[in-house]
This record gives sequence, structure tokens and C-alpha cells, in this order.
Amino acid sequence: MTKPLILIVDDEPQIQRFLGHALAASGYDTCFAATGQGALEAVAAQKPDAMILDLGLPDLNGKAVIETLRAKSNLPIIVLSAHDQEMEKIMALDLGANDFVAKPFGIGELLARLRACLRKAPQPEDILRQGPLVIDLPGHTVTRDGAPVHLTPTEFDLLVMLARNPGRVLSHRQILLQIWGPAHGEDVPYLRVFIGQLRQKIESNPSAPDLIRTEPGIGYRWMAD
Repeated sequence: MTKPLILIVDDEPQIQRFLGHALAASGYDTCFAATGQGALEAVAAQKPDAMILDLGLPDLNGKAVIETLRAKSNLPIIVLSAHDQEMEKIMALDLGANDFVAKPFGIGELLARLRACLRKAPQPEDILRQGPLVIDLPGHTVTRDGAPVHLTPTEFDLLVMLARNPGRVLSHRQILLQIWGPAHGEDVPYLRVFIGQLRQKIESNPSAPDLIRTEPGIGYRWMAD
């Protein structure tokens, strides 16, 4: 069986060595780039299955790499960023990164996020399932444990956007732009109200949600099985 190939993009040799050894021990093949331009060339030449991308590169900014790739590729991208780079993380997610891990990071967390990015959804495209929750896209209906869940059109669209991105962090701005449009791109309190309403209808315990996780200061993550 072919091992997944992971492209590691970081200009720090010690990070490259650490990640290379850790990923190899976990059953992955690896390739490396130390610059943004090198990353783009490696994607074209080696066709990796996912990329781990440091935002602080010596030539192209990591966000420019994401933007360039997203014009032609759905390659899963996990961003590495410093703890104090909250706006950088948000911008990277808005541009199309799948997830982020803050430095310093635990390898267990990184591997879990990598597995989530590589995991393929098992369900048909017109039916989304998450535990007892079933979302029928053509029928525009939702059931939980077989009982209908009554959602407004906006709540339904919000649920579908989250459920179509299992394990991926969606930033506040990403969600607001897609569901409500450019005029509401900064209305985070508005989004929080709708997330609260949605949790009340689909979560078994809305005060301790297990489907829609809050990523403080960033956005929301739909928790995959």
C-alpha cells in the first residue's frame, strides 16, 4: 500500500528533521521545501497528499502560497504558526488552509489534524451523517435519532457548511461571507447567535457541544467521527 506523501514547508532545519522523523515513524513518506517558491514547485513535481506549511518563509509569505495553490488545487494544508499570530491564522484560513497548529506544538495533535485532513468522507454527497444526525441535502431536511429537526433556511445553510468540512477550522469571516455575504463579513456577534440557536437544535447537550466546537478567537470546527 502506498504511503501518503506529506510536503513539509519550513525554513528551520531542526523543524524539518523533527517532523520528518515523526511522520516517517507514523507511516508517512515526506518531502521538503524551505521556501514558498520551493513549495509550489514541489507540489507540481511530487504531487503530495497534504502540506504542512510554516507561515514565516524567507521569500513568499505562507499566505501567498495558500492563495496560489487554492487557485488550482484542493491539497489539504495545515498551517504552522506562532501563538501570537491570531490574525495570521485567520487570514490563512480565509484563504483556504484546512487547519492550523500553533508553535510550539505536540506531535500527537499535529498527527491527529493531519489524519482528519486526509480522511475521506464515507457518505454519499447528497446525505451527510454525523452520529445520530442525518442531513438530507436534496430534501433540505435534518433528522436526529430519526426525529425531524426544524431549521430555518439560514440555520440549514450554516449546518451544511460546517458538516461539509469535518475536522476543519472555519473562520468567522469565512462563514459570514459564504452564508450572509460581504456586507456581514465582520458581524461575529451575529454569527454567535446563530451558532447558539443551531446548537440548541442539534446538540445533545448544547452547553457542552460535541458537534460544533468553538476555536476561541478564530471560528468553529465540525467534529468528525
